[in-house]
Amino acid sequence: MRGKIINLLLILTSLTGYMEWGGNNHTFLFKAEAEVFSKLLTQPGSALHPFVVLPMTGQLLLLITLFMKKPSRSLTFISIVAMGLLLGFIFLIGAFSLNFKILASAIPFFVVAVIALRHYRKPILQPIE
Repeated sequence: MRGKIINLLLILTSLTGYMEWGGNNHTFLFKAEAEVFSKLLTQPGSALHPFVVLPMTGQLLLLITLFMKKPSRSLTFISIVAMGLLLGFIFLIGAFSLNFKILASAIPFFVVAVIALRHYRKPILQPIE
């Protein structure tokens, strides 16, 4: 059960990424993904970009793990990497531009990702009974 909660938190925290760009434009990832998803249905070619497809694929894989009896370690790790690419860039942009809102929006995902990695890691040595 704990694995499912962690995977759900990974999905939720991946949606909280915040972006700003020129002309006083800004949005959260959940809004941007909703727009991309609607474009995927109407104009698939315009929405196909690695920084769009990889995070959404990661979220879809995590969503699949929520319906498994025991969430898959490998699917969780692949999802963290796929979503971490975009959120890592958001984090770096926030750090380089000294924009606290952008920087802070990516931190929850990485905190939960570290918790997930610690939860799913294999013990190095098995206890002797």
